Amino acid sequence: MSILSEFVSIAVCCSELSVSAFIHATYAVSILSSAVIADVREFIYSGTVRKFSTLIAFKEAIGTETNSDMENDFDDTLYSAEARPPICEGHDDAPIVLVHGIFGFGKGKMGKLSYWAGAEEKDDRILVPDLGPLTSIHDRARELFYFLKGGRVDYGLQHSLSAGHCRYGRLYKSGHYEKWNDHHPVHFVCHSAGAQVVRVLQQMLADKKFEGYEESTNADWILSLTSLSGVLNGCTRIYLDGINPEDGQSLLTVSLLQLLRVGVIIYEWLDIPFLKQYYSFGFDHFNLSWRKIGLCGLMKGLLFETGPFKSHDWICPDLSIQSALKYNRHLQTFPNTFYFSYATQMTKKLLGFTVPSSIISIHPLLCMRAFQMCQWKHPAHAPLPYHGYRDEDWHDNDGALNTISMLYPAFPTSHPHCHLGLDYKHGQSLQPGIWYYTLIEGDHIFFIIARERAGVHFDLLYTTIFQRCRKQMQRITPSAILLEVI
Repeated sequence: MSILSEFVSIAVCCSELSVSAFIHATYAVSILSSAVIADVREFIYSGTVRKFSTLIAFKEAIGTETNSDMENDFDDTLYSAEARPPICEGHDDAPIVLVHGIFGFGKGKMGKLSYWAGAEEKDDRILVPDLGPLTSIHDRARELFYFLKGGRVDYGLQHSLSAGHCRYGRLYKSGHYEKWNDHHPVHFVCHSAGAQVVRVLQQMLADKKFEGYEESTNADWILSLTSLSGVLNGCTRIYLDGINPEDGQSLLTVSLLQLLRVGVIIYEWLDIPFLKQYYSFGFDHFNLSWRKIGLCGLMKGLLFETGPFKSHDWICPDLSIQSALKYNRHLQTFPNTFYFSYATQMTKKLLGFTVPSSIISIHPLLCMRAFQMCQWKHPAHAPLPYHGYRDEDWHDNDGALNTISMLYPAFPTSHPHCHLGLDYKHGQSLQPGIWYYTLIEGDHIFFIIARERAGVHFDLLYTTIFQRCRKQMQRITPSAILLEVI
């Protein structure tokens, strides 16, 4: 009987893995192909190759010449300083930086497709960096700093040695906001893992972790952080995908993430210029290309002997509850920065059980995981992530992240927070150093990629966020706060 039950369990596991892999692969191919087809269609109709991610690939493939203006305008900084709209001084005119999440992309990738579904067009002072979709939170924070300030990305000597990759990465010939400092701060609007990236960046600024900038950086370089479905406390989905719940880092032998690992290593090893111009997983500093490591290097990567999956220096381990606790132990909520979070949820209570609130509304990519996260039980043999952990606290979700993780940093200790309801009046005063959170109905990708899904809620959300950045943020000096309290 035990053999039969074990066989059935394996069969169910393999079936679930097959279905999940098919859904994710189909969605990835559809997104990539839609970006390619859009650029090809434009090329056919216009007769010229426009400056999108296909520029170099098209030139190599068909030998098309572009005009000198376009050629001079394109470099490895994604868009040159001359092409960007001017950013004025003053907090009201501080740039808004949109930071994408896991598997995301910025301006310059995926052709004309926008990760933010065109939200960046709502303001002329918005920057959209392209960070490593699967690189670790630490590495992405470093990349984000140099995207704004300019220079060659420095991942840090100690970190690079322990992670087994090159210390230096991409070169930004000119920063996208070179005057960035505490007198010229920026607003960050982050989706998913992007929220934790900016929190780590702010802590690095406060701890003066950037070589050559030790005398100038501090936490006040960031005026506000808005988290949209941000993973602030880790998530349980990452265990369902294949991260071992016992340690929060290693991979289970049979899992979706194992298939992802193999696919990523092969994709990066093949290093096909045409595809890399559209999408790259961000592991260039690991030197995974066949040109550098050959066939032997490929085998070592697949066998966990080298690369990001050996050192756990990639994004998925950083999304476990265990890793989030490690980050949150030293990440601060700073007194001169405004914090906002929008937590999404697609579940409800039914007869004492947590279930998805709408099968029709939730994206097919997230539907299966939404059910599984509702029923999540931490393995009995694995140590609890923190004292007081309860499975039921983590059941509400948006198909990718647990709602409890998106509200505000809560574990191992709760940061200052306040509910920001729908009845919030624009005239009310906002205080820095407090996490203002709002709960909204929607799945994890409701407000990105395809704005049609969110409809009028899309415009309402981003208009509210951007207007708040422009009109409702004003830092209050410690003396003013003291007088107000008295």
